[in-house]
This record gives sequence, structure tokens and C-alpha cells, in this order.
Amino acid sequence: MLELNALSSSGASLLFNWHYKKKKLTPCRDNLSLATQQFVAENFDFYLPEIIEIQHSFDQTVKLLLRLSDGQKVETVLIPFQNKYTACLSSQVGCAMQCSFCFTGTQGLKRHLSCDEMIGQFLVADRWLIENIGENLKLKNIVFMGQGEPLHNFDAVKKACQIFLDQHGTSIGLQKITVSTAGHLPGLLRWKQEMPRVNLALSLHSSFEHIRNELIPINQRYPLEQVLTLIDDIPLSRKQYVIYEYLLIKNLNDSPLDARGVGELLKEKRAIINLIAFNPFPSSGYERPDNQVIIEFKKILDTYNIPTLIRGTKGDDILAACGQLNTKS
Repeated sequence: MLELNALSSSGASLLFNWHYKKKKLTPCRDNLSLATQQFVAENFDFYLPEIIEIQHSFDQTVKLLLRLSDGQKVETVLIPFQNKYTACLSSQVGCAMQCSFCFTGTQGLKRHLSCDEMIGQFLVADRWLIENIGENLKLKNIVFMGQGEPLHNFDAVKKACQIFLDQHGTSIGLQKITVSTAGHLPGLLRWKQEMPRVNLALSLHSSFEHIRNELIPINQRYPLEQVLTLIDDIPLSRKQYVIYEYLLIKNLNDSPLDARGVGELLKEKRAIINLIAFNPFPSSGYERPDNQVIIEFKKILDTYNIPTLIRGTKGDDILAACGQLNTKS
């Protein structure tokens, strides 16, 4: 019992530091009694996802195909930006949301990822980056924007965020972690009370219900008005904003009318808008708009004084860009 108490305090801190800060893959033996070492050996699993394929984009994006302990596969993407990399993590094998613009949705939901599998993605990606790209390129940013709907797997994502944030763990800052959602209402209902104050990103894609229903079928079950009401109630830190992702699709949601609709919807909110050109995937049926259309869309949003960024496409040549991940066998 004394050993269990020791493990839950100083021992736990030591283990966190050993595996998350020092990135050690072998069991810790430093400053642990033999009894504690035996307890760890009998109760802890040190398995990490296995890299089975690596793809490199011309823009230095890297996509890792990982095999989990049961043989299921997920993709993790390393996104370069200003001499740093962001880890884009998956939260599910497949996805149940069936968004029409997303390749992942075509494979359906196989299962949720556990917390340790999400942490494992990060550790594997971080180690690969250090060993293959450079010691100074450690991962300092995390986005839950890979395969799956993160809030559909709320408990595991919340626990993973807590571990990423822990000062004894990876000690990543609150503003360096972003969790994306298509508008999963049950998860948003829990966010205010349970989720650490990481960044929230909403896949908006239209202010008009009939278009959003086509792009995000769960909008019919969880209407945008209800989603935004919950988001508006989430407390934000002084410099924090909600991120609204807007995927521009040719002749569907890229008109001046669409831009004004978004501006009117978000003009009173603490919002940042990311404009993303649609990234084609096999049999998608949608097209990417011309660059000038995207620029004009942004100009309209600028008149509403909403911070708006045109997010450059990364990794589309290896199907690693937004909406292109798929591990269907």
C-alpha cells in the first residue's frame, strides 16, 4: 500500500517525466524501488503504434500510417510551419459523421481510439521527427483534426489533453492544443465543465442550414443555432478565440452571398476564421475554387472586422491535407 501511495505521487511524477519529457521507451528503473518496478511491469503497457508507411510531400509535410495493437490503422500528419511542426492527431479509426467533403467519412466508424493510442501517436511522431528531420524540431503544437470526430470520443480526448498539458508530462501550453468538431452537441454540452481550456475549432463551412446539411449531415440532428449557443457559453481566456474553419467548395459555398452570411453570423463573436480551399480526394464530386474567388471571399469578411486567414494547403499531393485522410483497407 505504501508503494502504491508513493507511485501515485512522486513515483507517478517520475514516470511521467521519464516517458513524456525524456521520451524513454523502456521502463523506468531510476529511483524506483524493486517493488515499484515490479508493480509497473505488471500493470503498465509500453506498446506504441507501429509506423508501417511514411509519405513525404514536396512541401515537407509527412504522413505516417500507424498500425495499432489490434491491427487497425490510423494516419498521423506532421505539418510544417515556420521551422516547426504541428502534430495532426486522429481520434478514431474512421468516422461516423459522414461529412460529404471528407475522405475519412467514406470508410465509416471502426472504433474509438483510446487515450494511450492518441498519446502514442504523438510520441511516435515526435521521435520520428527528432531522428529523421532534426533534434531541434520537436513537436510543440497539437491539433485533433485527423481521422474521426474528437468530441464523439470525448473522454479519451479529454484525458489525452490533460496528459499533454501536465507539467510532468509533455507540458504543452493550452494555446498550443486545438480540438476540432463538426458540431457534436453532446460533446459541446460537456466542454464548459470538463475540457481543459484548449482551443476549440468548429467546422462551419456554411451559415445556411441547407448547405450545411449537405456538407455535415449531423447538422440535421444538431442544428448550427444550438451548436453556436453552446460555443458562445464557453469561457475564453483574454487572448483566446474560437476558430471557425470554412472549407470553400466551387459553386457551392464560395459566393459573395455565402461570405456575407458568415460575416453576419460571426461579427459579434470572438472568432478567427480559417479559409481552406477544398482538397479533392477519389470520387469526391466537389471542386476546388479559383484562388481569386478565395481572395474575394476574404475581402468581404474583412469588412466585418473578423480576423480571417487563408490557410495554405499542405500535403495534398500525398492525401494528407484537410479532409483527405483514409485508412480503409
